Amino acid sequence: MARALAHGGLVDLTTTGRRTAQPRTVEIVFHVIEGRLYISGVPRQERRSWLANLAAEPRLTLQLKVGPRGTGTPLGPPLRGRARVIDIEAERREILPFVARAWGRDDLEVMVAWSPLIEVLLD
Repeated sequence: MARALAHGGLVDLTTTGRRTAQPRTVEIVFHVIEGRLYISGVPRQERRSWLANLAAEPRLTLQLKVGPRGTGTPLGPPLRGRARVIDIEAERREILPFVARAWGRDDLEVMVAWSPLIEVLLD
């Protein structure tokens, strides 16, 4: 599991619904950049529910997964932590080039403007 955490991959991200207070889970990719764990997403102007949930309640659970997206198998026990939403442009410009390269994207300015971005701080 430590090896999976060191390189990035697929996780189930569970947040607390900001309106319902119920658990909400989304499958998403995480990145490890300079030893820190980040979650981002494809840029679009609409704010993602998972990001809005974390802005309201930063506690989260990650379940590492192995295998293809949509059919991944859980790996080890769930990990608990909290999210730090990254909305300062200068910090986004430091982190998002790594994500863009990992995804083969060449639209960094669009990503800086519209990609969700959090740092995950594990307990």
